[in-house]
Parts: sequence; C-alpha cells; structure tokens
Amino acid sequence: MERRKPNPETYTLAGDLTVNRMGYGAMRITGEGVWGPPKDKAEALAVLKRAVELGINFIDTADSYGPNVSEELIAEALYPYPKDLVIATKGGFTRTGPGEWHVNSHPDHLREALEGSLERLKLDRIDLYQLHRVDPDVPYEETLEFLQKVQEEGLVKHIGLSEVSVEQIKKAQEYVKVVSVQNKYSVDYRVWEEELEYCLQNDMAFIPWNPMNANNEESMAKLEQMARKHDSTPHQVALSWLLHRAPNILLIPGTSKVKHLEENYKAASISLSDEDMQELESIKPFKPGY
Repeated sequence: MERRKPNPETYTLAGDLTVNRMGYGAMRITGEGVWGPPKDKAEALAVLKRAVELGINFIDTADSYGPNVSEELIAEALYPYPKDLVIATKGGFTRTGPGEWHVNSHPDHLREALEGSLERLKLDRIDLYQLHRVDPDVPYEETLEFLQKVQEEGLVKHIGLSEVSVEQIKKAQEYVKVVSVQNKYSVDYRVWEEELEYCLQNDMAFIPWNPMNANNEESMAKLEQMARKHDSTPHQVALSWLLHRAPNILLIPGTSKVKHLEENYKAASISLSDEDMQELESIKPFKPGY
C-alpha cells in the first residue's frame, strides 16, 4: 500500500491547541554556541516572520537560548501574536558561556526563569511550559511540585517534559497532566522509541529535537539515495520520515536562514511509500553501547 501525504497535517495539543505539525525551533537564531545575539539580527527576525507566513503556528524556544535572546527576538518579530500561535518555552538550564549548559531545575531557578520568559515574551501565561531537564541534584518531586504550583497560579496552561524516560513521565503524571515530551530522536537515533510509543498511546505530543542526527555513513547514504528519488534533500527526507512515523510527532527544525526554513517546510509535502519507510527504518539506529 502506498503512503500518501503524511496526515493529519495538524495535531491538537492537550485537546485544545491545534497546531501545524511542522513547527519551528528557535534555538539557532542566537549567536554561535547558542550564546548572545545573532550575527544577522535582521535575518533572524525575517525567519520568525516568514515562519508565521508559511502557516507555522508552533514555535519552540527556551530561556537558555542566548540566554534570553531567542525569546526577546520572538516578541520583537511577532508581538502582538497571531491568535493561533502557540509559543512553547522551557526552563531548567543555566548558561555560563558559548556551548556551556548546566542543569538547574531547583524551584527557585525555575521561578526566576518562568517569570523572565513571561516578561520577555510579553505573555501573561505560557501555553506550553517544558521542564528542560530533570536535575539529578534536586529531588524530582520538588521540581514537579513547582510545575504543579505555577499551573495552579495560571502562569502556565500546559506542561511538557524533555529528555525523560517512561518512568519519569509516569512520576510527573502524579503531579500534573503531561501533554508533551521532547526527546532527541531521528531516523538514526531511536533510543527513545519506548517513550514515543507511550506518548502515542496516552495522547501526548512527541517533539523530537536534533531530527537529523546523521552520525554515520550508512544513514547518510540511504537518506541521500531517498532524496534523489523524491527530488529533495537528505534533511527533508529525514523530516518527512518523522512526520510519517507517528501522528503525534511535532517537528521543530531550527535554522537562522529564511532559505533553510522554506526548505524545511517543504518536507511536509513529501509522500513516502511503505517501501520508502521500510528502507529508511532499516538504517541501524544508534543505541547506547554501540
């Protein structure tokens, strides 16, 4: 049986926020090492505006991108926001320099991060607030109690998690309704397969980051071969595979260039056959211990 255009084209997050499954990740509009302002601010603003023009209405960011820079640029480019635009942000890292990331999910830090995000994004409430990382130095229960509290305060509408196991998702569900999980996942990095399936079975969005890992020659060779078949790029094929993989997957490919944004968006129009999917899924995925 031939696969058609990956449907549905939209996903309704938590039953009340319908978004285009091809979203945008706003990490790359910052400086090198995800630190400081972008080299070309005008282009960064143009990317955000073009995303909305294309029909993208799900933008993923974080207070740590810059830090602060990504959120500030989103507000500068798009505020006042279109009514259907969903901005998801995250908290749970502190930054000390380019490429330097330190997990910090203590409630005091998360409170400061959330209040900063609200101010920078010019919002009274975050539609989707995601815990960027579980902090091994902070009792998970304390972090979850904080998320529960800010949701009760009305500062956050929905709550998501990032880089978590099924066990950690289930623990979080004792405190809050988890509506999304953002884990690293791609055609050649499928460590979190169990978590994807759990989300699919429990009406949660799965938001893969680094959607084209391509860390080995085999994966690149097959992606390039499939790209030639579909008159596309390997990156577009990798994105299309994710859209076909499961209907709850929301994509957030990031870029700092309008041209690349438009190329990414075209991936949504690629139709992969069952044979194509089997060929791509035959790629030996990365697993711990390889």
